[in-house]
Amino acid sequence: MKGKIVVVDDERLGAVARFAGQALGNAAFSLAPASSDASFRRYFRITAGTRSWIVMDAPPEKEDLALFIKIARRFRALGLHVPEVLACDLDAGFALLGDLGHVPYLQRLNDETADRLYGDALGALVVLQAGIFADPDFLPPYDEASLRREMDLFPEWYLRRYLGCAPTDAQARVLEAAFTNLIASALNQPQTWVHRDYHARNLLVNDIQNPGILDFQDAVRGPITYDLVSLLKDCYIAWPRARVVDWVKGYCALSRESGLHRCEDDALFLEWFDRMGIQRHLKVAGIFARLHLRDGKSGYLADLPLTLRYLKEATALYPDLVELHRLLDALPESP
Repeated sequence: MKGKIVVVDDERLGAVARFAGQALGNAAFSLAPASSDASFRRYFRITAGTRSWIVMDAPPEKEDLALFIKIARRFRALGLHVPEVLACDLDAGFALLGDLGHVPYLQRLNDETADRLYGDALGALVVLQAGIFADPDFLPPYDEASLRREMDLFPEWYLRRYLGCAPTDAQARVLEAAFTNLIASALNQPQTWVHRDYHARNLLVNDIQNPGILDFQDAVRGPITYDLVSLLKDCYIAWPRARVVDWVKGYCALSRESGLHRCEDDALFLEWFDRMGIQRHLKVAGIFARLHLRDGKSGYLADLPLTLRYLKEATALYPDLVELHRLLDALPESP
């Protein structure tokens, strides 16, 4: 049946089907939801016979489709397995993409598969980060203002709006001191290309070139450990500290051999990783609260406990962050 629409129905869906029909030369196809994410983007899988594609619906008033296409093409040129852009309508906010599959890492990760799957992901991460050598200014900097703006989501959306706990003056001072500390650590690290959401929901298991990589449109030039934290301190799956440390040390060696840094001190690299994780998880706690309160996406609340656990565990490791640890430890677990 030509243009058959399944499951989802809204005012943009007809336009999605018309775009897909034109892109496929009016061949018969079926259309069904593929996935959604924490942004305003949606994805639909187009099937025609034994072949399939993905249509991205990125409302132009909400999302920058041109940026996605620009980065996708550059990442593919590096040899990364990201979707091929086959057709697009920038004015409408639609793109026809190659289909990398439907099995995210999160579905396949377990004690037996983790070393292999993470090994592939870390190998791809070296390739991604090495893009800095060919074109250092292609991506915008993950600068002090960006890092601070992200951490500010924690007191605003998690503390004030979600927990209903406006920080006292003393708590505000603790947060400010910690933010300054974490920003300094991030900016002192070697700077590379950064995916920014390199985790188990955005990596797809592939038989030929693993992993397939999604959701890279917010890529920046920033700290070398940021994507490593996203992957190994994933807000959707956790591993024992000892295993994470082994993976971090392995990546320290791999990325050093690839020329991405000159750090010979595993302990320093691990400290960079831990402090970067605190910055990221402060941001993520704020984002999860905002998704719930502002956007009605309450499913992310289930991932808050692990995010907060990461924060408490990492802040307990470093004496200069003990006040932040005490602040976090004293917070109520829910509103």
